[in-house]
Amino acid sequence: MDADDTDALSGLQVYIVGGAVRDELLGLPAGDRDWVVVGATPQEMSRRGYIPVGGDFPVFLHPQTKEEYALARTERKSGRGYKGFTFYTGTDVTLEEDLCRRDLTINAIARRVDGQLVDPLDGQADIRAKVLRHVGQAFVEDPVRLLRLARFAARFHDFSVAPETMQLARQLVSDGEVDALVPERVWKELAKGLMTAHPGRMFDVLHEAGALERILPGLDFDSAILSAELVRAHEAGLALPMRFALACRLSDAPAQIGRHVRAPSECIDYARLLPLVLEGADHASPSQWLDLMERCDALRKPERYLDLLRAADCVADIDLAGWQARVAAIRGIDAGAIAKALPGQPEQIRAALREARLKALSALPQSTA
Repeated sequence: MDADDTDALSGLQVYIVGGAVRDELLGLPAGDRDWVVVGATPQEMSRRGYIPVGGDFPVFLHPQTKEEYALARTERKSGRGYKGFTFYTGTDVTLEEDLCRRDLTINAIARRVDGQLVDPLDGQADIRAKVLRHVGQAFVEDPVRLLRLARFAARFHDFSVAPETMQLARQLVSDGEVDALVPERVWKELAKGLMTAHPGRMFDVLHEAGALERILPGLDFDSAILSAELVRAHEAGLALPMRFALACRLSDAPAQIGRHVRAPSECIDYARLLPLVLEGADHASPSQWLDLMERCDALRKPERYLDLLRAADCVADIDLAGWQARVAAIRGIDAGAIAKALPGQPEQIRAALREARLKALSALPQSTA
């Protein structure tokens, strides 16, 4: 910590909280650090050069490190959904009170600057026992906590969910709190969970709580299939759009699932196209190959098409090298030269292009074809 950092922190009661402390106790690489400040006011933080960025409650960026510092707070339910809270950030709020408003005990541990742990809910015991346990009854007031529970179950797949915590998760569904979730927040947590090593666990927890059909209506869920394919996707290092497409592939309208949670358009496109690729990946004739590549716009977006094939390889045995050769073959045709040879004849140009592409595909070595 340099002199400028020390000056900004001098006299403040600050603690590292949440994920950074948890991951250190688990022996995992340190990520971003979040800090809680006890006994300070927004005016004092601003005078010290901290940059205010919070919306609903005071959060500041450190003037040098740009790490987040939030004033200790308590919260009270005041309406429906995860935004239905009022916050209190007075200088009398204690660290323990701030920790007791958090979601899970493993996320409710703080570390003083001198290294001493503050753990009023014995989250360390739950880390040792590998249990995901809610902090208190307030768990049922915020449906985002159910999403986070499911995501942490995916990240820490060898942790069990405490039975009483799962009971509260079901209550969030039966009370209708889950229905107040906004699509953007669902997607944010879903995307994080999909990028873990065991994404299927997230879907299992949501299904067990009765929330899956409410959060992702239309999703055709088969735990064994989804879990196995998403594990293979992680092992292959596949990106988020491919993982989302795999999660939705058994459903009748996979793209609609993406639109429901307002997923990025790239993820929606991958979800829409993957079933087509899986259906046609074992075609045996040049004409069928060309039809599939044209339907998937492989000429203009070859990388997307090859991504889809890599996703399909998590489901079936795909000849990736063969398909790479086919894409290269049809993209190697000089469409400009053909058009130039047939000026003003669009139908003939299309027919000549198709003939040239079919000829290129037919000329591929048998081992590739």
